Amino acid sequence: MTDTPDFLKDAKDLLTEQGFTTGNTWYHGTSSALVDSIKEQGLKRSGDQALKDAAKKTMATIGNAYTESVEPVFLTQSKELAFYWAQQTVRDRSVRIEGDEQAAVLAVNLPEALNAQIKPDVGAASLLLVKEGEHFMAYLAGIYQENGFDAPEIDLMKADRMEYLNKLGMAYINTDIDAAYLDTITG
Repeated sequence: MTDTPDFLKDAKDLLTEQGFTTGNTWYHGTSSALVDSIKEQGLKRSGDQALKDAAKKTMATIGNAYTESVEPVFLTQSKELAFYWAQQTVRDRSVRIEGDEQAAVLAVNLPEALNAQIKPDVGAASLLLVKEGEHFMAYLAGIYQENGFDAPEIDLMKADRMEYLNKLGMAYINTDIDAAYLDTITG
């Protein structure tokens, strides 16, 4: 299991028999290399331009076209889960971008009108069918068990959309988030 810093361990306060509770604060995991840009520009949909540029360059080298997609801003109600996704961002970037990057977690406090736009990420079903999803489910099971609950069981094809939010902590918003609504979580 990922070695989550103690100051990010919040599952003990969020987990219930039904899964993770939701409040008005959301979290986003990212790389420390992106934090200054995010503090300046906010969270942008499909915002890791350096990673996109590297992928575009790789595809051009092998003669394939690269079409950028616009992904939403992914959120979770747990600092612990955001840390997991931050570590994945650091790992993904390390394949294409050199540097000493660390996992970083941002708190997202939105006004009510924007908060109402957050949706359960049912698109995560496709992620959960691949190796990366298996790793996440193992990490998630560890969090549940560490806090006295059985690992979540979810039938990806029949699950109610709210299960993706409650049991898996997966959410998104399909708009950019202004920097004014963001704070970096530090120990």
